[in-house]
Amino acid sequence: MMRFILVVLLAVAAIVRADEGGLWEKYMAAGAESFEKGQYADAEKMWLAARKEAEGFGPNDVRLAATFTNLAELYRRQGKLPAAGWLNRRALIITKRAKGSHHPQVAAILNNLATLYASQGRYADAERLFRRALLLRERTQGRDSLDVAASLDNLGLLYHDGEHSADAEALHRQALAIREKVLGPTHPGVTVSLAHLASLYVDDDKISDAESIYRRMLTIQENALGHEHPDVATTLDSLADLYQRQGKYAQAEPIYRRALAIREKAFGSDSAEIVPTLENMTAFYRDQGRFPDAEASARRAIAIKEKTLGPNDPDLAKSLNDLAGLFRRQSKFADAEQSYKRALAIDEKAYGPNHPEVASMLENYAVLLRQMGRESDATPLESRAKSIRANTAS
Repeated sequence: MMRFILVVLLAVAAIVRADEGGLWEKYMAAGAESFEKGQYADAEKMWLAARKEAEGFGPNDVRLAATFTNLAELYRRQGKLPAAGWLNRRALIITKRAKGSHHPQVAAILNNLATLYASQGRYADAERLFRRALLLRERTQGRDSLDVAASLDNLGLLYHDGEHSADAEALHRQALAIREKVLGPTHPGVTVSLAHLASLYVDDDKISDAESIYRRMLTIQENALGHEHPDVATTLDSLADLYQRQGKYAQAEPIYRRALAIREKAFGSDSAEIVPTLENMTAFYRDQGRFPDAEASARRAIAIKEKTLGPNDPDLAKSLNDLAGLFRRQSKFADAEQSYKRALAIDEKAYGPNHPEVASMLENYAVLLRQMGRESDATPLESRAKSIRANTAS
């Protein structure tokens, strides 16, 4: 199963010199800063202002394409997929006109558009564009460039589906060989491909292979970056997840706690950067039946998302859905219903009333209603979910 795919935002410095951009450059930089912090509402505000400035440069200016590219990735993260697709396609047209069809920025936009298609489940289209980006990068940058390694990893991630593991492994190992050749085997940059390999091994239940890679990653990161670097926390989370899958809870918990402490020290106790560890710990406590601890972690993650993403972000809806599930398992039905209702309202606003995410939320809510003995309320929700799925499948 595909976990994530590298996405490249077009950097301001690659588009225009620092002394040429003026207000547009300031808006782009401010938006990028907010984006990296997970403050998507602020990022959108800045990049929309940048778009207005860029439109004054002319319809085929690469600064407009760069703005479109960044807005597209923001909208993809927020689940606004049609808007993201339109912006990426416009950016591609502008960049081809301005730079030519074989420019490296064309490959970057092809990569982003492929990522969007993968998010939509359009894997054949995603594969086609990832291969185009890979071929373009090989021709323009050489077969041993780091961008080629990124394309190989991206293509490999499409094959994390349980049926093409050998192809995925070969692609990730090819990417790893490039990174090791260019950067050296102990450079933290090689951990990108190592992480993809480990994820593949976890999916294929090759637990010892995955653990060996995670420990190699930790050694590289701790030696190169220090024991309290955020990248160390990310690998610790993955290692703890691996132990949790095996029921090794006593080994997993201190690793989760160390990861959380690293993130809190690096970013602050209310930063979006600590949310991944909080969510991992929520699942960790839930699986052991430690519901008060799970609920506390879930509530903390939700509070941070509300502050950083705003009250209507789809990622917040996912957390509310998880919290509702915790309530349901404890027979706290009124609390569960409140969380499901809010999550459903967010998804409907973000995706529209006929999106598969809405169908999934309707189904979860319907299960709760049947548990509460409210069959007459559950039935229309189930019917609506079936209708959505039938229409989106056709």
